[in-house]
Formats: sequence, C-alpha cells, structure tokens
Amino acid sequence: MHRALGGVLEVASKVRLRTIHDLSVAYTPGVAEPCRKISKNPDFAYLYTLKKNTVAVVSDGSAVLGLGNIGPHAALPVMEGKAIIFKEFADIDAFPICLDTQDTEELIKAVKYLAPAFGGINLEDISAPRCFEIETRLRAELKIPLIHDDQHGTAVVVLAGLLNSLKIVKKALEDLNIVISGLGAAGVGIFRILVRAGADPAKVLACDSRGLVYEGREEGMNPVKEEIARITNPGKLKGGLAEAFPGTDLFIGVSAGGIVSEEMVRSMAKDAIVMAMANPIPEIMPDAAKRAGARIVATGRSDFPNQLNNCLSFPGIFKGALSTCATAITPEMEMAAAYALAGVVKEAELSENYIIPRALDLHVVPAVAKAVAGASVESCAARNALNDSD
Repeated sequence: MHRALGGVLEVASKVRLRTIHDLSVAYTPGVAEPCRKISKNPDFAYLYTLKKNTVAVVSDGSAVLGLGNIGPHAALPVMEGKAIIFKEFADIDAFPICLDTQDTEELIKAVKYLAPAFGGINLEDISAPRCFEIETRLRAELKIPLIHDDQHGTAVVVLAGLLNSLKIVKKALEDLNIVISGLGAAGVGIFRILVRAGADPAKVLACDSRGLVYEGREEGMNPVKEEIARITNPGKLKGGLAEAFPGTDLFIGVSAGGIVSEEMVRSMAKDAIVMAMANPIPEIMPDAAKRAGARIVATGRSDFPNQLNNCLSFPGIFKGALSTCATAITPEMEMAAAYALAGVVKEAELSENYIIPRALDLHVVPAVAKAVAGASVESCAARNALNDSD
C-alpha cells in the first residue's frame, strides 16, 4: 500500500483556482488582507488560517515502537500513519515532521520555531528520559496544546480500561496492589495518571530492565525514576518481576515480550487484571494469562479483545483542545478524556472481553472531544472567544 500510493498522506485544497479572480482572492493581492488582520492580533490566525485545525506530529525517530532508534527518515511512515488517524477519526489536518537531530536543545528549538503554523503539537516516539524534559519545557514555553502521546495518550487509554475493569472485579483503585513493568515514556505516564486518579503510590511496584525500582538504587536510574522510587516500594523490595507479582491485583506491562510466566500470574490476587501491552509480542499472551487465572486481560494488539490503543485517545483529546483554541492540555483535560472514553462502553455492555471501545468505534472521538472541551474551559486553558468584528 505504501509503495503503490507513495505514502498514505496528501495535502488537499479547500478552494479551486479556476479563474484569475479565484487566484486574486486566494493569493495575491487578496491574501494581504488576512495578513494585515493577523499582524494586529496573532490570535486571528485561528480565524483566517488552517491553524485552528492543525497538529504537527513531531518525532526524531529515536524510540519508534517495536523498532527502536531508526532515525527521522525511517520514522516518517509512522508519523504519516498518525496523521491519517487524526484525519479519519477527528477530521484534524496533521502534518508529519521528522527532525534530523536527537539533541535535546536543538529539538526544543525546532519545535518552537515551527509552532506558529499549528494549533497543537503531538510529540511522538522520542526516547526516554529525554522526552520528559522536552515535553516539560515545551509545555512551559508554548501556548498551544502539546502532549507526548507515548506518555499521555497511552495513559488515558489505560486508565479508561482500568475504570471499567474495576466495575467488573468490584475493587477500588486506591486499594489495588499494582505492578508496572517498563519505566520509559508510557510506563511513567501511566504511573502518573493512576496516582492522579487515586491509586496509592505506596502500593505500586515499578520494574525496569534492571529490576525493581526503590529509593537508593543506583544502577540505571535517572531523575524521573528517582522521583518514582521516592514514593513507591516503601519496603525497598529488590529483585525482578517474579518477586513483585505475588498478591498483585493489577499488572501493567509496557516493556518487553514474553517476560511474564503463567506461574507469575497464578501468584496474583483473586480477580487479577493483566494489561500486557508490549508490541508485537505482549509480556504474556492473553490465552496464557487467562489459563493462569487472570480475570481480565488486555493487550496492545488488534487480534485480541480489549485492545489498549492510544488511537482511542489522541484524536479526541486534540479535537476538544482545538475546538476551544486551548493554550495547553491540562491534567484535568486528560482525566476528563479517560472518564469519557470509559463511558463509551455502557454498563450493560461491560464484560471481561469488552472493557474499552474498539478502535473504529465512531462514538469515541465525539465523546472524548466534548469532555476535553468542557475541561478546557473549566481549567482555564481555553482562549477567550475570538471575534473579528470588522
């Protein structure tokens, strides 16, 4: 498909240039008038240009899912794919932008330089821990919606699936014993949103490729992991996943395939929830997890039930943010997105094999966008109403 079409994306015009008059109005000299308007008030770009409905999908190709550090040229098909999801699901015009640098400062500068043309920025496939500093600084310095989707888009979907799972297993979020495998962008984003939603960090055990994270560990740490270590694993349990699993209510995997055994799942608490999202091979295959006693199993794959795919979150999040010309995507907007996404699955429809809407469910984007737009206004992220009275 990609070769036959020369990629999966194109730019289309909203107007036709059939006469000299058409050209005069759309381009010179007519285009000078909106330029004058915008020069007096830059926010008028939301009225007269494509800005209100555009997102830049920005990557340096340093952490492409399942492929690793493949660089900007090889990452371009992924960013094109992201752009067509924006268009098909939310009717947002998204542009793939792959930057030929993995220098943190240069990447931040580049995004700031291109930001005026866009209503929002979707950072994608940027390696940890660089991605945390890049996102934090750009959010502080830009006044448009910006998220690193590997963190926040994934986290919203996981929380939505968990909210519905808890209705089935009759457990409370604050009571859960949780194990998270993987402390890259997705794992950190998931940890943060779970705590914000009410999970007790003292009941969380986080594990990376070096084993369990605890305060005082020196090997393989960075400032973000140290932040997590200070508030989790108060008993300073050492070892790996096998030591973390006994008595666990919820396992969340965003790490590597095949690292969880049936024996480990059998050691979990009754009515355990397993979210094994490594791609293309999950930490444990769903049939094996079920066989070992897990009540609910979710993966990142489309060929099993309960696919936790961030295409369920980012189109609606940006649709809602852009509709209010928001200056940021706030924690309140992310939380609203998660609850709205969970709510798309009605209580009567909930089952162990249906905790999250399917990827092509047309109800998802309107529900998420409406909730995010409302939260944008309530959290004071929305711009004042734009109106060019002239």
